Amino acid sequence: MTRRTFLTATEAAAALGVRLPTLYAYVSRGLLRSEPGAGGRARGYPAADVEALRQRSAIRRDPPRAVRQALDWGAPVLDSALTLIAGGRLFYRGEDAVELARRGESLERVAALLWLGRLDAPLPAPAPWRLAVLPRLEPELAASRAWRPFQRMQVWLPLATAEDPGAYDLRPAAVMAAGAWLLPLLAMLAAGTTRGLRDARAAPERMRAAAVLAHAWAPAEGAATDADTAAELARLLDLALVLSADHELNVSAFTARCVASAGAPPQAAVAAGLQALGGVRHGGQAERVEALLAELAAGGSIRDRLAARLRRGEEIPGFGHRLYLEGDPRARLLLDVAAARRPVPPVAELAAEVAAAAFDLLHERPNLDFGLVTLAQALGLPAGAPTALFAVGRSAGWIAHVLEQIADGRLIRPRARYIGPQP
Repeated sequence: MTRRTFLTATEAAAALGVRLPTLYAYVSRGLLRSEPGAGGRARGYPAADVEALRQRSAIRRDPPRAVRQALDWGAPVLDSALTLIAGGRLFYRGEDAVELARRGESLERVAALLWLGRLDAPLPAPAPWRLAVLPRLEPELAASRAWRPFQRMQVWLPLATAEDPGAYDLRPAAVMAAGAWLLPLLAMLAAGTTRGLRDARAAPERMRAAAVLAHAWAPAEGAATDADTAAELARLLDLALVLSADHELNVSAFTARCVASAGAPPQAAVAAGLQALGGVRHGGQAERVEALLAELAAGGSIRDRLAARLRRGEEIPGFGHRLYLEGDPRARLLLDVAAARRPVPPVAELAAEVAAAAFDLLHERPNLDFGLVTLAQALGLPAGAPTALFAVGRSAGWIAHVLEQIADGRLIRPRARYIGPQP
């Protein structure tokens, strides 16, 4: 039992603004859990449960204020059957996401789980008119090879779907068909080439997002790495993609749901999700982690360099997550996989040193962004690949949210509380 996960009775009572007898009454009435401490120590109260009870009490006391706070890690505002974050673990429709990645599930199978509730549900094959866009897109991609992968995804997705005659077909089967096409399409945009997709009808395995990326990002022949084949690299990329597939109602998923609620095509919802993901407070954090590791690799004391950043009022990106008090399980798996490479990549050793120093200073553990950057660099992927992996994987979750929102049928249209000058 750690202080970060559990509160003492005094701390819990203070957080709830009640006296100890009231706290004990909450436990006896089943409103709050308590657990015995190790070695006969006093009972502890789960911090997450205390916070949830505090939010419920706040809603009863001041509903308007609670609604305002709901937009900032507050009380749930939408029902969803997709993703659960509880007890320091992440679940897709009841399946442990880390275990799905660990056992080698592909992004496409996890997409089927999120969209249809079954890992083995078949996804639709791409329609001929969608494959026909690839030759027209290749010159544009060739001209933008110098861009970062995520930039190509943001810019060329609208072009690739502008003439899609099925874009406004919002029946569930059509949305899933569009989603099944978007997974390899986004991977192709990230890779910067349509090679490997043009004969996709003859070789459907090449349509897997991880296979598309591995075909473009495989290391040079003879490179001293375990991932010396596209198949092995695809397996490791799938692990990163699956861990990125969904994360409840984050800002990009909420953006995608808002767009979908307006009756826009699923491609538009995914494009909107991409723009939100690129923000530095969301998926854009990965680029800041890349810059941090490059800075720290230059030499000198890592702890001193991190401490200097804090003295200057600068963030240390890649650490901490408000939903994982004991550390992000996605990052743990990514870092373990990077460290298991033989020989151990220098970036994996550097990441371990940085994580230890950051925990000493911040008492925070690595999050998904840090894990994606470490694995990508351990595999020798191009600069910007971590954000692209995040986006390709998360597109499966965006489509799942689009499907839920279309089924809900309501327009997401909250009201603003006016605080300006009165007429």
